Amino acid sequence: MRPEVQIYDTTLRDGSQGEGINFSVNDKLRIAEKLDQFGVQYIEGGWPGSNPKDIEFFEQAKRRTFKHARLAAFGSTRRKGVRVEDDRQVALLLEAETPVVTIFGKTWLMHVREVLQTTPEENLAMVADTVGYLKQHGRFVIYDAEHGFDGYKDDPAYALATWQAAERAGADIVTLCDTNGGSVPGQIAEITRRARAELGVRLGIHTHDDIGLGAANALAAVEAGVTHVQGTLNGYGERAGNCSLTTVIPTLHFKLGLRSVPAESLPSLTELSQFVDEIANMRPNPRRPWVGAAAFAHKGGTHVNAVQKVLRSYEHIDPTLVGNNRHVLISDLAGRSNIVMKARELGFDVTNETPQLKTILRRIKELEHEGYEFEAADGSLALLIRRALRQEPLPFVVDAYHVSMRHEGRASVCEATLKVRVGTEAAHTVADGAGPVNALDAALRSGLVRFYPQLEKVKLTDYKVRIIDSTSGTAARTRVLIESTNGTAEWGTVGVSDNIIEASLQALVDSLEYGLVTTA
Repeated sequence: MRPEVQIYDTTLRDGSQGEGINFSVNDKLRIAEKLDQFGVQYIEGGWPGSNPKDIEFFEQAKRRTFKHARLAAFGSTRRKGVRVEDDRQVALLLEAETPVVTIFGKTWLMHVREVLQTTPEENLAMVADTVGYLKQHGRFVIYDAEHGFDGYKDDPAYALATWQAAERAGADIVTLCDTNGGSVPGQIAEITRRARAELGVRLGIHTHDDIGLGAANALAAVEAGVTHVQGTLNGYGERAGNCSLTTVIPTLHFKLGLRSVPAESLPSLTELSQFVDEIANMRPNPRRPWVGAAAFAHKGGTHVNAVQKVLRSYEHIDPTLVGNNRHVLISDLAGRSNIVMKARELGFDVTNETPQLKTILRRIKELEHEGYEFEAADGSLALLIRRALRQEPLPFVVDAYHVSMRHEGRASVCEATLKVRVGTEAAHTVADGAGPVNALDAALRSGLVRFYPQLEKVKLTDYKVRIIDSTSGTAARTRVLIESTNGTAEWGTVGVSDNIIEASLQALVDSLEYGLVTTA
């Protein structure tokens, strides 16, 4: 049987070094609990000696019970010229009281001489002393060989000597690190095989994504004999990021046939990815492999036609196996198959023989040519299809509106006046707002809630403006995208016009009309 591959997550330390990432202690605890539930084997909590936040995290973690994962504290070898017993940083690693301690040491002679400014012999002693001391205190020790691959390329004999020093001192795992992220899979595999031939200890791999090969390099190491993979969720990390575990874990399972986390956890992978994005306050990358919103999205007409007949013709795996979904995108590249699959996704009973299909497709292409975009506007698209299929009267019509702005003291006040008709009845409302669109939204809602009380639940969650043709200056056409929710469902709507207020009103009208449809 192929060996099991252990997953070592360092999102809480390496991931937090990414630009724009800043986890609170509570954030770190919540992520650690999620990782434990997901089934990773190791969770690196941080560096106890580096900052008060990590010290507090380990204090809090002592009172938590992890069912699947072992918590690791991270640090370095002892300082040069200092006895390991006297090194405060090493003492803090023990005081964290984690079952696992991970330390890094230097592999590359350039770093030994020019960064540490010590001798090759002292560096070997620093590695051996620290690993041995931690083992004497009952810790499971993982030794991260920093710049392992660059060091080996520079001086293979010395690099191997550092790894052997850690092994002889009792390290449980020696992790080869591509710290600069500049190696390619062939180099990773070759050096890993050489290390495998010379060492008896279990080997790990730690890669960075500086040239876009973090995950590929980790997988190359696994195929060369490594059984311990370090990385971060969503590839968070310094510079271009770390090896992404959201890529490596499913690839190990579905492509290499290697178990790394419980199989029953894989359908929650997309949810885990989104959870960490939310905690980190980062917008999810839609093109992220396996778990991104676009990972199983189909836009080209010929692609969609093929997927409609045979799913695996353009999908390497069933997206639900990692908790993702198939998305059919609608644009001027769409064909009949796009419309059929998208309409079904939106809840309409449509087939290739539906009489209105040709009309729907033609109208979508016309609107796309005018600047509309339906990829993020399922609400507007659903209304377009619904109107074509059912020929229903509109639930309301905006007959007139006026928006003005005035300056009062130090404040600017926007006011919207609007006339809206529902059947034979009409409402005339006035509302102030923080801006013209906000005022218009308030006036429209005020006029409609007397007829449709359920619209009280509909809230705008996002508002985006895109200038379609910037060469026209202030006369350019404007696309407005609005995201809305009623507390249970979310949808997007779109409006396009030379006038930003008119475009906004179109998107607002669609937003509220779709809100009525979802509660019907």
